[in-house]
Amino acid sequence: MAAAGGGGGAAAVTAAEGDGGAGLAVPAAPGRAHVFSTVVDTFLEKLVTAGSYQRFASCYRCFYKVQPQLTRSIYDQFISQLQSSIKEEIHEIKNEGNLEGLFNSLDKIVEEAKDREEPAWRPSGIPEEDVRSALVPYLLKHRSYLRKVLGEKEEENRKVAKSVLAGRDRIAELQQLIQARKQAWQAIGKEQRELITTFQEPQ
Repeated sequence: MAAAGGGGGAAAVTAAEGDGGAGLAVPAAPGRAHVFSTVVDTFLEKLVTAGSYQRFASCYRCFYKVQPQLTRSIYDQFISQLQSSIKEEIHEIKNEGNLEGLFNSLDKIVEEAKDREEPAWRPSGIPEEDVRSALVPYLLKHRSYLRKVLGEKEEENRKVAKSVLAGRDRIAELQQLIQARKQAWQAIGKEQRELITTFQEPQ
């Protein structure tokens, strides 16, 4: 009975694990900044392994035979300072080059590119064709933009020219109207002078 119960419990645990595993989300891939830090740590580990204490002691065998404990202490200090120096140099390079921000931007670009249906661009190996394929779409787009701007400016110029012509016609009409009124006033003035002269003639 105990064995049966144990088997049933194991089956239940297995089923529970299976149900729980079905609901677990797939962990996201580590970012490039994290991968870079991991690579640096791995490099330091391999560096320490390559420069093992045995190799260090064999290089200073005479001193090691006389002072083995001091040799070990010197080795430990040397490795510690070497690791600290390398980490500081890498940290300065990351800060100066803004590698953290660049890695995050690259991760974002790659993540956004996953949703694109068109295939990613790959160099063909022929620089002239690669440059042409990269520049031609941009130049065509820029040409279309310039044509659009040129069309808008030409339309504006046509409207301005039309307004100028309309203004000139209006000015010509006003000049004609002024001339006509001037002539009318001159005619009236002449008639008035003739009338006054008529009244002033002696009886």
